[in-house]
Order: sequence, then C-alpha cells, then structure tokens
Amino acid sequence: MKAMILAAGKGTRVRPITYTIPKPMIPILQKPVMEFLLELLRRHGFDEIMVNVSHLAYEIESYFRDGQRFGVQIAYSFEGRIIDGDLVGEALGSAGGMRKIQDFSPFFDDTFIVMCGDALIDLDLSEAVRWHREKGAIATIIMKSVPKEEVSSYGVVVTDEEGRIKAFQEKPSVEEALSTDINTGIYIFEPEIFKYIPSGEEYDIGGQLFPRLVEENAPFYGLSMDFEWIDIGKVPDYWQAIRSVLTGAVKNVEIPGHEVAPGIYTGLNVAVNWDKVNIQGPVYIGAMTKIEDGATIIGPAMIGPNCHICSGATVDNSVIFEYSRLGPGVRLVDKLVFGRYCVDKTGASIDVQAAALDWLITDTRSEMPDNPPFERQAIAELLGTDAS
Repeated sequence: MKAMILAAGKGTRVRPITYTIPKPMIPILQKPVMEFLLELLRRHGFDEIMVNVSHLAYEIESYFRDGQRFGVQIAYSFEGRIIDGDLVGEALGSAGGMRKIQDFSPFFDDTFIVMCGDALIDLDLSEAVRWHREKGAIATIIMKSVPKEEVSSYGVVVTDEEGRIKAFQEKPSVEEALSTDINTGIYIFEPEIFKYIPSGEEYDIGGQLFPRLVEENAPFYGLSMDFEWIDIGKVPDYWQAIRSVLTGAVKNVEIPGHEVAPGIYTGLNVAVNWDKVNIQGPVYIGAMTKIEDGATIIGPAMIGPNCHICSGATVDNSVIFEYSRLGPGVRLVDKLVFGRYCVDKTGASIDVQAAALDWLITDTRSEMPDNPPFERQAIAELLGTDAS
C-alpha cells in the first residue's frame, strides 16, 4: 500500500531548531519524529512511501535514503531549484506536492494515506482505511476530539450525523466553535482526488482542496478516533512531546539507553559520579556526556549526547540539545538549549552569541571560555537563571 509524508515545510514556528534541522528530523530522544511515522506505516502495510522535500532536503534524504533499513521503500520529490549553486526550496503546498508526484507518473493508483511529517502518533490506520472505504469516501480526515477550551488552538471540523464534512473553522473562539473535533493532518484519499487539484501551481490541502470538496458536495468525510497525537507545530509542542515521552504518556515510544536508577536513563559512556550529583527523574542523558560533581538535574529533562554540565549548574524541566556546555552555576528552568540559542517554553529565544552570553552556554567542541563575573547578575536577570 502507498502513502505520502509531507516534509517540505520550513517549520518557521519551531525556530530556531528548524534553522538547521527540518521538522521531520526533529529528534524525540535522539530519534527523528519521521522515523516513528515510517514505523507506524510499515506496521499497517504501507510500505511504498513518497516524501516531498524542500527546506533542508538533504538532511531528510541522507538519513532515510531508500528506506530499506526501515523496512519500506521511499522516494523523494524535491520542490525547488538550484540558484547560484545552492538548492533553494520552493514548496508547492501540500496538495500541489501530491499533484507534482502524480503528474510525473501516476503513483497513487489505490487508496492512499497522506500525513504531516512532524507529528508523533499511534493510530490504527487499518481501521481508518476500512471505515473510509465503507463510506465510499473520496477523502477522509482523521479527527481527534479535544476539550472545548482547547479548540481555539486548532482547525475545527464540522460533520453531520453520518460523518460527512459540512464546514471548517480555523481556530475559532470557544464560544463560536461548532465542534470539538480537530484536523490532525492525517488524510485518506482515493486517486480520484486529483480531479480537484490543479497542476503546476501552489495548492494547499486544508486551505484550498478541502473547501472545494465541501463546495462541490464530494463524498468527503471526517472520522473521529481516540489515539495519541502530539503535533510538533511550535516549540511548546516539542517541549510537551519530550515531557510526554519521559513521563510514559506516549506508549509507543520507548526511552532509549539504560535505566541506571529509577527514571534515569543514559546512553553509552556517560561520565558522572552518581554519589556527587542530584538527579531526579524522569531524565535522559545522552552518550558521552559529562556531568560534573555538584550539578543538579530535575526531570522531566533531556540532555543530549556529548554535552558538558559544569559543577553547580542546574537543569530543571529543560531540554538540552547535543554538544551543549552549561557553565558553572548556571540555572536553567523551563528552557530549551539548541546550539547558540536559549529558548523558553513559550518559544521566545535569545541568541547567546549575539548577546555576548557565549561564555554561559557554549559548544563542547570549542575551547572553554572565561566566565566574566561582572556580567553574571545581568545574565541571570536576562535568562531568568541564577548565575551566582
């Protein structure tokens, strides 16, 4: 069976992570989120998979290649061109990307699934396809019901008693919402869907294709299912995904490494004197990371591989990416450290290099910087940390 993963977006709402990592490659405890999607598709018999790529396409293609080591076949459709020797992404929109593949050669010749490459899900795809076919649908949206107070964060789908889609509401207020069923970005299509998608132009599934299906009264349905779904659309969503995995809320994702103490997991060759640090799980510490005596780590927290947490530093409810060095006495609470950026859980970020804070958070592959004491108080106030 055939499927498509949408992986061409720039991921602007997940910056600064997506400056150098495309959204489908964002790691969930060292494993790209798209890899979980491939595993899900394979379990349900979807083993021929198209992936449209654009932004940082090489990162995706060089990791997944032809899909052989993941038990599937993968092909890529690049959206963009070469300008002055550089690949420049020019995404065609989600539906436009589908159309480009079909125009090249009619790949989608039976019921197929399309899903966004940036969500962590555990869904019975086989049951969804069975329902879709039973309805005789040309298109089906997989929906999830959310508490009414949360509807303003999502695209709401309005259906009749038979499941036929009647209308959409984009992030309505709680008072205006006509439904609590939301669009999860997981779709089932028949090949006839291409009658509704123009060739050679940018075209979006949610903003253009779906309203057209409603307008033309096509057999278009919504199926609400109860399943785990974490959309990594923004930095706070990624934060929640890591927390959910560490606390065991996402059942299909195992914490990697070895459990050296209850709730404390490590990769290979972590350098730490367990008697001289304060570590409270759930915590994951990546391989070849050094934790100095006197450091404190309070979970849920993730520290990537090849990091260095200096003496007296505190990591509390935070996510630290690989090759990060936290200086002595630094206290990070509710922060995400990614390269030269320190981000709070609302998504607000500080470029530590541009702000001359690169003695506080540095790359472990660089020389250890000096720590100018006269700056410590100003830095503490800026980052909300205790640098004393």
